[in-house]
Amino acid sequence: MKRLLFFVYGAAAYLIFLATFLYAIAFVGGFAVPRRLDGPLETSLPVALAIDCALLAVFAVQHSVMARRWFKERWTQVVPWAIERSTYVLCASLALLLLFWQWRPIGVEVWTVDDPIARFVLWTWFAAGWATVLTVTFLINHFDLFGLRQIWLQLHGRPYIPLQFKTPMLYRFVRHPLYVGLLFAFWSTPTMTLTHLFFAIATTGYILIAIQLEEQDLLAAHPEYARYRKSVPMLVPFLRWRYRRRITSSSHVL
Repeated sequence: MKRLLFFVYGAAAYLIFLATFLYAIAFVGGFAVPRRLDGPLETSLPVALAIDCALLAVFAVQHSVMARRWFKERWTQVVPWAIERSTYVLCASLALLLLFWQWRPIGVEVWTVDDPIARFVLWTWFAAGWATVLTVTFLINHFDLFGLRQIWLQLHGRPYIPLQFKTPMLYRFVRHPLYVGLLFAFWSTPTMTLTHLFFAIATTGYILIAIQLEEQDLLAAHPEYARYRKSVPMLVPFLRWRYRRRITSSSHVL
């Protein structure tokens, strides 16, 4: 019975994530949902900024702290390992849903792209960003990332074996293709408002911090990650290769 309850709990957490993910696309893109990222200022600017900063901070703290190894070691003394990841996914989804619900738009248009071709390109980048995020989760094992593999193994009484470190497809060009997808999704918009700009800057800053935290855990769990980090750029493809080529050319001149 306990195994079945864990399975139902994990499946429900995953379904909530899916709904949250789809809502996030519409929320940032500004279509098909009642609460959107952009909109007119509904309260005073300081109050709106304070609320939005608090909402972003709630997600950032939850998303980063619950993912750390030291937290997991203590957390799994309370929450069974089989649903630890599902609980993390559920809490992340709830933090995002809270953000969607209580978000305070600031309004104020910063720039607008009127050219139809340019608008199409920006919307294409927006869609490609979200598609990249979803695709990358399958490259690194979508089912393990969102806790489905754990509850499935628990349901069948099989032990959990951690995934081995691998660098499939996009991971050969950048170390964090999922975050690259998010950056495209957050920055690609034909109408940039002050709200959207604030959101994009804040989330970009969080991504840069989160990468440092994640890579510390990856180095501890996978010693081979150190060599991978030296050979593959963080977010910009071919950046390190170009830098090395420039250094090599300079040394030849000297």
